Amino acid sequence: MGEYQREPVVLTFHGVRGSTPCSCATLARYGGNTSCVSVQSPGHDPIVFDLGTGLRQWGHDIADESDACIHALVSHMHWDHIQGLPFFLPLHRPDTTLHVYGPGHLDETMGAAFDRFMAPPFFPIHFDQLPSTIEFHHETAREFSIGEATIRTSPVPHPGPTLGYRVTLEGASVAYVPDHQEPIGQPDYVDPAVLDLCADVDVLIHDAQFTAEELAPRADWGHCTIDYAVEVAAQCRAGTLVLFHHDPFHDDDQLDFMRDQVIERAAARGVHTVIAAAEGMKLTVGSEF
Repeated sequence: MGEYQREPVVLTFHGVRGSTPCSCATLARYGGNTSCVSVQSPGHDPIVFDLGTGLRQWGHDIADESDACIHALVSHMHWDHIQGLPFFLPLHRPDTTLHVYGPGHLDETMGAAFDRFMAPPFFPIHFDQLPSTIEFHHETAREFSIGEATIRTSPVPHPGPTLGYRVTLEGASVAYVPDHQEPIGQPDYVDPAVLDLCADVDVLIHDAQFTAEELAPRADWGHCTIDYAVEVAAQCRAGTLVLFHHDPFHDDDQLDFMRDQVIERAAARGVHTVIAAAEGMKLTVGSEF
């Protein structure tokens, strides 16, 4: 028997902003759509982290694929992570099935929350009026499988119920922690559950919304600094850190500057690759970036 050939696992960043979509010339290089990252490998159902406005473009790219079965791992129910669902073109095909996994909100399931969000007067129709099949799965901290992929979830500190995800597929591992409250006054403390979720991961996609100066008056907004993203990556021994959930007020030049500020600091802590996520960026996990 020959050695098993692993298929490539490709991450594509369709939306990289936090808080709200934004559009102007100074943001064009990194993009202005909100959180959405697909995970694809030949022979496997596609998986997507979050349903932000970046989902619209990905839906356009795959709209003609028949009998699609897609799995969405939603971190939480804030607008910037779910607004793309009504505009996802595959949902206008009767042969599409979308499984949506996520934490819902308190005692309300994710399906019930979506039924309030995607409904008049906020939207013209309910999601169950689309011709596709949408199935909601209320998630808490656990491990489950999607085909050959192993999915782990863990609570992450952030206002409202929030999950981080880890996907392991074809021997590659990716952790997704887009919104993460930096502990006030404890810049080197990382929640043990987050560290366990992200331990030795190949790629960590992590909240990096603020500079230290910006965080000070926003300390309880549920986000963190680029330095804290490095701290998490170093403590969990991530191979590559992808800075994500960019603030809508950070233009392309500022994001370049923020990334460059932490590259040497990260390398000194053992994180040798730091990338600022940009729309359209593709990473093949395990390859040289």
